[in-house]
Formats: sequence, C-alpha cells, structure tokens
Amino acid sequence: MLGLEPDLEVVAHVGSGAELVAAWRRRAEDGEPAAVAVIDLQMPGIDGIDTAVELLRITPGAGTLIVTSHGRPGYLKRALAAGVRGFLPKTTSAATLAEVIRSVHNGGRYVDPELAAEAISAGDTVLTAREADVLEFAADGASVEDIAKRAHLSPGTTRNYLSSAMTKLGVSNRYEAALKAREKGWI
Repeated sequence: MLGLEPDLEVVAHVGSGAELVAAWRRRAEDGEPAAVAVIDLQMPGIDGIDTAVELLRITPGAGTLIVTSHGRPGYLKRALAAGVRGFLPKTTSAATLAEVIRSVHNGGRYVDPELAAEAISAGDTVLTAREADVLEFAADGASVEDIAKRAHLSPGTTRNYLSSAMTKLGVSNRYEAALKAREKGWI
C-alpha cells in the first residue's frame, strides 16, 4: 500500500533484522538519501528494537519506526529509549502509517496514543530488556531450551535471566514471573 503513495518510495523489502542492517549499511556507503526504516518488532534474528539500534549506529538520527502486534508498554519504553521515533500497532491504517513515515522522515515522532497511555499507567519496569524478552517467551510455558532458542541465548544464560527476573518479581517460577510482568504491562 505504501508504494501507492505518490511521495513515498519503497526502496527495499527484507526478511530479517540482519538483512535490514546490511541493506541500510549499503545505502549509507553508497551515499543514498535518508530513508525511514519500518521495522517489525518481532523480526527473525535480531529483534526490531536491536535492529533499530544498529541502524542508528550506522546513521545517527536515522528515521526508525516500529510496527508491532505486541504493543506492550515495556517494548514501547525500550524502543523510545533506543532512539526509535515511531511506534504503532500493525492494525494501523495504511494512510496513518504513511503519515507517520512522513513525520519521522521530517524529524518528528509518533507514538500510538493508546499505547502511550498504557505505558504511562504501567510505570517503570524493574526488569532489564533481556529479562523481559525471556519472560515473554516463557509466558506460554515453553521449556528453558525453547526460550533460549527463541531468544538466541544459551540455556545457561536464559536460566540466569529467568532467575534474576523471578527474584526481582518475588515469585517462585518463570510462569508466575511472566504473568506478573504481563499484569504490570512490562512484557
């Protein structure tokens, strides 16, 4: 749909965070004009926020925006802290997405109002970004090995993150930790 906008040009479609970083790097090295990266939060490989961080290392101040079906306050806060300038749900209309791209390209910011209200009411998280990530993967009852694979971590590192999160949240298992973090809007 974005390709139908007369003033927008879709310059690439990629399948992973690593592919986006490589394409972005090539554009920067070739002196291509500024672009806005529309990034899926749950990209294969490195997640959308970590992808945005890499793009901002290559091009400080780059226009990055995250679209997500996981619009939890913790993700929003992490994205904004990383320098992402737009954050909106995947259910956003094509017209709104086009307007947000224009705004981000011109140096503006946009956060979906409903997501912003949820983030403000959720308060600050006690979890690190990686603790929140592993708890998100633990919420469906996954094994440590499955969580590690999904989070691209070793099982030992995953256990450490889960243990730390459980301690911080004052619960006795990873499932309770995931539920408590979800109730607070941190995952």
